[in-house]
Amino acid sequence: MSLTKRRLQFLHKLMDLYQKTNLPIHYETLAKAIGVSKWTAYDMLKEIEKLGFISRSYEVNTKETGRSQVVFVPTAKASELFSQPRSESFDLADWNRTVTHISRLLKDLKHTGLNEALRKMIDEIWNTNTRLKFCAYMIGLLLVYLKKLGGKTESLIRHMVQKAPSKETGMTMFIGSVLGTIIQTMNDDLGLEITELVSKLLKSVADLSREEKEWLSDILERGFAA
Repeated sequence: MSLTKRRLQFLHKLMDLYQKTNLPIHYETLAKAIGVSKWTAYDMLKEIEKLGFISRSYEVNTKETGRSQVVFVPTAKASELFSQPRSESFDLADWNRTVTHISRLLKDLKHTGLNEALRKMIDEIWNTNTRLKFCAYMIGLLLVYLKKLGGKTESLIRHMVQKAPSKETGMTMFIGSVLGTIIQTMNDDLGLEITELVSKLLKSVADLSREEKEWLSDILERGFAA
């Protein structure tokens, strides 16, 4: 049994919920957050538990006197998975392949519907295995959204980024501006999912080195030029 991207999605959401509350997460809470049945969530958590990324415990159900309920918490193994060490090795050839793949995705998704294109990018994001790659694909997702939006908004954001005093500042302004547009225009579950991913992106970018931020800025410049 392996940690598929579907299992990774559930684990990531459980981690987010746990970090916000610092309390064990009931599978019904996770089910509502992802938009699946409680039984689907429970079965998925059992699979993830077998892989050692979460552990279960039992607590009193305040809604039903005398009954206990199953809750889950992430293990140290899960924390390590989502917290790539600063000393992680950098493979230039692999990074170049990542940049090329993102550029190809931006080109291929030009004639795809907005929601389908965003979902495609999110699927790619779940397959990332380092902080830098996660950030790179998130920049790609935001570029896809902005290009689909088009018009005056795209032109204004592009101009603002290009006139920024530094590449790092421009990238931060780009992320914040596109996020603000998403919040205003997308009110469904997809919009909420992207908002949460952008929140993680901002935290991840803050922990990157200056050189890594330069690499991300290059992806942004390529995306605008595409």
